[in-house]
Amino acid sequence: MNTAKIKRDFLLDPQVTFLNFGSFGACPKPVFEDYQIWQRELEYEPVQFIAVNGPGYLKTSRDALGKYVGCSGDDLVYVTNPSYAVNIVAKNLGLKKGDEILSTNIEYGACDRALNYYCRQAGAKYVRQPIRLPIKDKNEFVTNFFEGLTERTKAIFISHITSTTGLILPVKEICERAKEKGLITIVDGAHVPGHIPLNIAEIKADIYTGACHKWMLTAKGCSFLYIKKELQNQFDPLVVSWGYESVAPSHSQFLDYHQMQGTRDFSAFLTVPRAIEYMRENNWEQVAATCRKLVRDNAQRFCELAGSDPLAPLTDEFIGQMFSIPILTVAPELLQQQLFNQYKIEIPVMRQDDKVFLRYSINAFNSQEDLDKLYNALKEIKAEGKLFSRFPKKEQAV
Repeated sequence: MNTAKIKRDFLLDPQVTFLNFGSFGACPKPVFEDYQIWQRELEYEPVQFIAVNGPGYLKTSRDALGKYVGCSGDDLVYVTNPSYAVNIVAKNLGLKKGDEILSTNIEYGACDRALNYYCRQAGAKYVRQPIRLPIKDKNEFVTNFFEGLTERTKAIFISHITSTTGLILPVKEICERAKEKGLITIVDGAHVPGHIPLNIAEIKADIYTGACHKWMLTAKGCSFLYIKKELQNQFDPLVVSWGYESVAPSHSQFLDYHQMQGTRDFSAFLTVPRAIEYMRENNWEQVAATCRKLVRDNAQRFCELAGSDPLAPLTDEFIGQMFSIPILTVAPELLQQQLFNQYKIEIPVMRQDDKVFLRYSINAFNSQEDLDKLYNALKEIKAEGKLFSRFPKKEQAV
């Protein structure tokens, strides 16, 4: 792995220690240049780009993405972000009064809000099953999750990799158990593509959404929604436009409804093939393995500094290229600001209900030096006794 070359490929501020790839990703120059080529073509001949060539461009990109994530390109549509996808799904679940959606209490806040909103509109209930942390093994997690199941449960919603806690969850096993019970399975894989291997066909989720602009390195505003073919016509778009009752329908109502959304710049969607090519050119599987090792090699010392324990075993089964450290501070936002303003470290300090986690993300341009800088900064702040002074008890639920 040529770390120096890859680091030069990214447009990130060299004065900032960037340990927050997980939030919005970062786009390497070759992919960003591809993005600009598409945008220039759009501006050079907007009508031909949007109305004539666009559907073919999108198909080429969808097919490349489908091959990469393990599904047919015709079974996914592009969306700007996974939260948008979750809103499409939640609005069209056909919820009735008394229905329940089973989830966890460690999901992404925007998705919690969307699902809770649509449940309330229907008189249904969004169940955030408390997860016991630290997780000991897959079987314990699956058992813990389904403790929230009732006869009113209609669907399950779960993250493949959680945001705040940075954990890889056993979604394949969850989906298998859920299907045995006749439940609709919805997986939020925002952090998965380009982060850990993904094969949607093997997971067998009914619905899966993922971001390409995070770990897959595409331009911003590029994500996808997969829906199993048998269910696709149940899910209407949030914006009804030319694809509805189309005068020139394609072979797929799903694609017509969700792809034709009026005038918009979909150039970011078209960067997927170049991003996949970039990862192949730079042996991204080896890059990811090196990053995972760096994450795990440093995890224990950060937990010791914080007086807390890892949230799961430090193995590939639960930990990828992110690691979340449980901390207890009365001012997480101020801690995040201090790390950036005083130390030039970009890292999230996030609330999950009444708990707080500091999460570092590692990608190809990061090094041990970056994590040493973070460790020394936290050590100094802890010594001040102002923001980083009290820590959670062990074996608590989050």
